Amino acid sequence: MVKQPPSFFPTAALDHAVAGLGAGVVATLCMNPLDLLKVKFQVSTTDPRRGIGKQIWLGLRDIHRENGWKGLYRGVGPNIAGNASSWGLYFLFYNMLKKRASGGDITKPLSPQEYLLCSAEASAVTAVITNPMWVVRVRMFTSDASSPDAYRGLFHGFSSILRNEGFSGLFRGTTLALFGVSNGAIQFMAYEEMKRWGFERKRRQLEEMGKPWSPEVDKLSNSSYTAMSAASKLLALSVTYPYQVVRSRIQNDVTAHVYPTIRSTIHKTWSNEGFKGFYRGLATNLVRILPGTCVTFVVYENLAWLLRSTAAKREHLRGHSETE
Repeated sequence: MVKQPPSFFPTAALDHAVAGLGAGVVATLCMNPLDLLKVKFQVSTTDPRRGIGKQIWLGLRDIHRENGWKGLYRGVGPNIAGNASSWGLYFLFYNMLKKRASGGDITKPLSPQEYLLCSAEASAVTAVITNPMWVVRVRMFTSDASSPDAYRGLFHGFSSILRNEGFSGLFRGTTLALFGVSNGAIQFMAYEEMKRWGFERKRRQLEEMGKPWSPEVDKLSNSSYTAMSAASKLLALSVTYPYQVVRSRIQNDVTAHVYPTIRSTIHKTWSNEGFKGFYRGLATNLVRILPGTCVTFVVYENLAWLLRSTAAKREHLRGHSETE
């Protein structure tokens, strides 16, 4: 059996956590205005009367007119905290679980079902840990900064929720967040299979040219990572998007009396808006999530490769000095 290149089987999960955290920060800084607009569309119950391109342009323009550039980055603190910690924790747990599933043999490829299970487990743990940040993020996105009850930042949001709603308020929507692990699980199962194919293809090309595998070539092109991340996200999002709409409506304290439970939210959304109500903000989400996903994965893969190759070179130099 031909062994796979080591890219699939990281030995240092912490390195991948650092790479994931860095990727989350970069992607969030680039995409916060569209995140803000997506959540506003999700909690809205009025039908849009314009095409998606015009909706996005006019929505961003209105936010800028009312609150300036600062308004487009309202909630960026909780958004960065949520995204960075989510990606960092996810990649930490995911790579630890993959290593355990392989029995410690980092050259052993996993089946799609094993990738799916590892991703789902990592997503579930991450979702519970980071849910309070998403609650604050949604409420900052859907409130006016000038309101006396508006959250001023992440920790002010935490303290306000604890004071007014108790500890359980921090975990509104957690059940739906757990349901949403299917999004990450489907995405990563597809991404891992695409990446496996990409590395197998590259390995065969190097063998045909008579070139050895080395840390310098232990990565795919950025265009490959972009295409793979976009395709896998499209697949996952098309299946799991409705839960995001329901979760946003439950977490929005302004409409808490209208959507108090998951069951009532689903029922009212279906009764008042029909099937399309569960896909509100999808087009905006695609405009935001696809570039954001591509940025995240390209930054992550490059940071992971940099950390991996640096460690390999350090190990090589250490071995060389010991033989002298």
